[in-house]
Amino acid sequence: MKTFFKERLTKTAKTVSDKFKKTPQTPEYDTPYPHLFEPLDLGFTRLKNRVVMGSMHTGLEDRFYHYGKLAAYFEARARGGVGLMVTGGISPNREGWLTPLGGTLNRSADIVNHARVTRAVHKHGAKILLQILHSGRYGYHPFVVAPSAIKSLISPFKPRQMSLKNIQATIEDFAHTAELAKKAGYDGVEVMGSEGYLINQFLSSRTNHRTDEYGGSLENRARFAIDIVKAIRQAVGDEFIISFRLSMAEFVENGAVMDEVVTVARWLEQAGVTLINTGIGWHEARVPTIVTSVPRASFVRFTKTIKDAVNIPVIAANRINMPDTAEEILATGQADMVQMARPFLADSDWVEKAKQGKAHLINTCIGCNQACLDHTFENKRASCLVNPLACHETEYDIKPAKKPKRVAVVGGGVAGMTAALTAARRGHHVVLFEAKEVLGGQFNYAKVIPGKEEFFETIRYFHEQLALHRVDVRLNTPVTRQMLDEMAFDDVIVATGVVPRALNIDGVTLPQVISYGELLSGAKQAGERVAVLGAGGIGFDVTEFLVHGSDVSSEVNSRDYRPDAQSADAFFRQWGVDGDANYTTKGALVTPIHARSHRQVYLLQRSEGKLGKSLNKTTGWVHKAAIRQAGVKQISGASYESISDEGLWIAVGGQSQLLRVDTVVVCIGQESVNELMPNVGEAPRAQYHAIGGAKKSERLDAKRAIKEGFEIGLLV
Repeated sequence: MKTFFKERLTKTAKTVSDKFKKTPQTPEYDTPYPHLFEPLDLGFTRLKNRVVMGSMHTGLEDRFYHYGKLAAYFEARARGGVGLMVTGGISPNREGWLTPLGGTLNRSADIVNHARVTRAVHKHGAKILLQILHSGRYGYHPFVVAPSAIKSLISPFKPRQMSLKNIQATIEDFAHTAELAKKAGYDGVEVMGSEGYLINQFLSSRTNHRTDEYGGSLENRARFAIDIVKAIRQAVGDEFIISFRLSMAEFVENGAVMDEVVTVARWLEQAGVTLINTGIGWHEARVPTIVTSVPRASFVRFTKTIKDAVNIPVIAANRINMPDTAEEILATGQADMVQMARPFLADSDWVEKAKQGKAHLINTCIGCNQACLDHTFENKRASCLVNPLACHETEYDIKPAKKPKRVAVVGGGVAGMTAALTAARRGHHVVLFEAKEVLGGQFNYAKVIPGKEEFFETIRYFHEQLALHRVDVRLNTPVTRQMLDEMAFDDVIVATGVVPRALNIDGVTLPQVISYGELLSGAKQAGERVAVLGAGGIGFDVTEFLVHGSDVSSEVNSRDYRPDAQSADAFFRQWGVDGDANYTTKGALVTPIHARSHRQVYLLQRSEGKLGKSLNKTTGWVHKAAIRQAGVKQISGASYESISDEGLWIAVGGQSQLLRVDTVVVCIGQESVNELMPNVGEAPRAQYHAIGGAKKSERLDAKRAIKEGFEIGLLV
């Protein structure tokens, strides 16, 4: 390996090093983000801007008959202005599948499907890379392999240790897939070397216990990655992009230190890599990296260290979702390109809107994971909570209505706003009625939860889009059936939502008993000792609100108001991350410093078992960890008996006990508000439709509400 490193740098590395770090000149067009829209010359090819649409598995990659849908998905983002795209992970062989029968580019017959994707992207001047991902011990199938036979915490299968013959065959498989990718029209490949997948498993001493030439020293552990890059470069030639996704902070015990990451990055540059992309955290790490509570661009400091160490472009990633953040990263020299994945699910036109100075019209990714990553882990097709069109471009068509109608939407929550906006985009005359003085509905409660500051962006987006599409918004306007009939609407969409379910025990009328709506709206405040009844999603949100000692600002509903999010340094202290850009602690982990709640909070549920079972897979563990850190007392199997001035009487295991609390917050469910819907036998002039909470209150969430609003907007 050392001999190879002394031989040469590839033409790619030589050419790029002189070109990509130029200070941006006068932009080709007027834009508030000149660094973001400066082209990047790689020597043999030119990227039209510094925006990368990062890899994300959609579920469409796994079946050949879905490649038409996949092509439409990528084309929408290419049309929207993205400079460089990366596909979801495609395994180089059967052993590398994430799930059985995963997506392939292993045979010449696969080329025709992938060519549909590349042709669609190239029509709009974008470039696209095929990500080659070998799952290693993360695979959910019995064929899993790894550098050493060490089982992962997140996979049910113990891997087989790879033999030298198996290693060499896998290297050849990577090169073969890259060669096929070139024939399919891809502009390059991305080698997935981070997040705890196979290559990362070889790089790490925690998962690589080999004693041969692929184990032991860092040089030996890196040999697998370097051999793969060399083999790919030899197979595809110099004029082909090779991006390598490198783990820059692993957040696992016995993980790499930054000096090791820097060394590997330099070796990769010498081996012929064109771009280095940022990977953060392993999938088994207990540090949040992509959920909404992670502050924006928290990890870019680690990217900056790698950028300063190499002479090829380096890409920043993780929790970057708006143009001002991306522009600052580039303008301050922390990276050469900026990658986003989920933000392009939320808005396929993100780049074009930024280019035109219309960032206020961007449908911002809120990092909720509910319709993207949670779907992926359930083997469902990915989509987006705030944009149900994502990954369904061939199935939904927002086409002009044949005959414009008068449409009333009653209720200004996210379901109603989505319905109103979609109908207006189709050419209908839409009036949106909201009984309260603000739009947002239940989202207004969610947005005040610490860590959910991004939810303000969704409400901002709806305000801007409703105005752009000339929806007639009438606030402080309760409506009746008679009123709607007199206004002669053709369709009425009832999106009146829900109200908190009342508790029916002695003492519920006491002033210390409040609903979650009263608490989160700021109408009432909690004391120092609080019992939260109900441990569903709302119960956990309320608990996090309470332990942070949060108050609701009187300006919370102002169009311009934005709360201060947690700083990156405070986040690092809470989760035990070494914030030094040149960290020397293994895995960048240190002892966390948990801020204790100044309130004593009890979180209770009626059912037996652990609290939080209903929370979403990719975010639920974060919420559960946060309340444990704050010292919240969790009680399951509780019967609520009565409330008095002394506190809350409950029974657990047949034994009554008193919780001496001064506030009881009720989060035991919701009831539909749907009085406007016609009864059987009635024949109103308009066609009535119920959506969201008004249709069904059980297990209501914003994902269902927005999707139903979108679909009814297409139907009317």
